[in-house]
Amino acid sequence: MNFDAQYMIGVFPTILKSLHITLLMAVIAMVFSIAIGLLMALITKNKIPFLSQFATLYISFFRGAPALVQLFLIYYGLPQLFPALSSLQALTAAIIGLSLKNSAYLAEIFRAALESVEKGQLEACLSVGMTKFQAYRRIIIPQATRNAIPATGNTFIGLIKETSLAFTLGVTEIFADGKMAASASLKFFETYLAVAIVYWVITVIYSLLQRVLEHKLSKPYTA
Repeated sequence: MNFDAQYMIGVFPTILKSLHITLLMAVIAMVFSIAIGLLMALITKNKIPFLSQFATLYISFFRGAPALVQLFLIYYGLPQLFPALSSLQALTAAIIGLSLKNSAYLAEIFRAALESVEKGQLEACLSVGMTKFQAYRRIIIPQATRNAIPATGNTFIGLIKETSLAFTLGVTEIFADGKMAASASLKFFETYLAVAIVYWVITVIYSLLQRVLEHKLSKPYTA
């Protein structure tokens, strides 16, 4: 077995050079995914005419098409339809693509979380003079948020790993750095093992933070 442990340890600094790009893509895409996903969930739950059908089609398409195909459609396809987008940067296209794809999954997660809140609470809010918007903002969404956190966290972990697809658009992130290092040294196993360990450590750290958050939110309310 010809395994170069010293090389693998030495390649970590090369891979970690683009850690900030990976985290930037993941965090920004997650913020947009949450915003779009919540909007779609509210539309589908309340069965708003026309918008509900659009949201259903949106969710179906972005859940059904492969993420890599979606990235190619946005980066290579949209400039053909809209010449103004010809200057679209690869990083921006990657963030847009990851946001749209994951928002479709979050829409279903949020819809289920909203459905888990007892319907009588909305009726109670309306009966005391709250508007529907106030009821959702103050009562329904805070409770649904607690129920949605585990699945939302899993989506974010998947999103972190999906950022590796951005290298196909020319974005230099963790996987792209690893691919270039492996091609230059021909030590593919050691390099890709190091890449896998970096993603693993990021996932473990986030999972620990999520557990802390879930523990805090699981405590009963106190006056």
